[in-house]
Amino acid sequence: MERLKLLLAGGNGFLGQHLAHYFTRLGYEVVILGRSAKPGTVRWNGRTLGPWAAELEGAAVLINLAGRSVDCRYNAVNRYAITRSRTESTRVLAEAVAACRNPPAVWLNSSTATIYQHTEDEQPANTEATGQLGRTFSEMVAQQWEAEFNLVALPHTRRVALRTAIVLGADGGALPVMARLARLGLSTPQGHGRQWVSWLHIQDFCRAVEFLVARPQLEGAFNLCAPEPLPNAALMALFDAHYHPRWHLPQPRWLLKIGAFVLRTETELILKSRKVMPQRLLEAGFQFRFPDCQTALADLLPQLP
Repeated sequence: MERLKLLLAGGNGFLGQHLAHYFTRLGYEVVILGRSAKPGTVRWNGRTLGPWAAELEGAAVLINLAGRSVDCRYNAVNRYAITRSRTESTRVLAEAVAACRNPPAVWLNSSTATIYQHTEDEQPANTEATGQLGRTFSEMVAQQWEAEFNLVALPHTRRVALRTAIVLGADGGALPVMARLARLGLSTPQGHGRQWVSWLHIQDFCRAVEFLVARPQLEGAFNLCAPEPLPNAALMALFDAHYHPRWHLPQPRWLLKIGAFVLRTETELILKSRKVMPQRLLEAGFQFRFPDCQTALADLLPQLP
């Protein structure tokens, strides 16, 4: 029996490698599009059509994770690169899909839960139906990304935008860095600590993607996050309870700004309040294995070195 093909654009990172392993175990033939000549990777530049486009012909699933990291200073050069890497890769994939005689049945394209505006303490969580889209740089990038995704008419390909929150895993992403800092005493609230954190266990991320692939009636934007966001102070308390550091170092906003400047990153990554709910996933019947952060961290933190 011929295996279904899944094409994974930008698949050499943390999320991509987990999806590749997950869908390989499900029996898919996984083909990765990447910028480097790694074994098992088909090269592309994320901007122009090339021989890689032939891989789309007859594929069952296309997943696009391509995009420059936002862990940098938001100067003019980096802003341009962040935006271009997302919109250009999405545009050229749309061109390739449109040219297929037998296009992929479903295309899942990365987006971000950062698309929603900063959500204060008691404001309701952002759902796909009622969420308030923001106007800052990061929020506008996400909106441009999704606009590019929906621009070209693709009548034979179902499209799903993945508005993904912070994905927690033991072998990549933000969690190992957060845990290392917590061990050193930075398990205190960041800033005032009231900003909301939306998150998702890596297992539930992969399971949610599989869930969306398998249900042809589901399309449009989906929030990929656990159903229980929590304030930053509560998240840091979970790290503190696990590591019991010998001392506790305060993290006021002014100190975080200095640290972000030194590390060449932005405080938005930890100070923006992201209060997001996966309403459409829940309504469709998806069941989370890790609905609360305490359970997720109890699973993941012991796996860290």
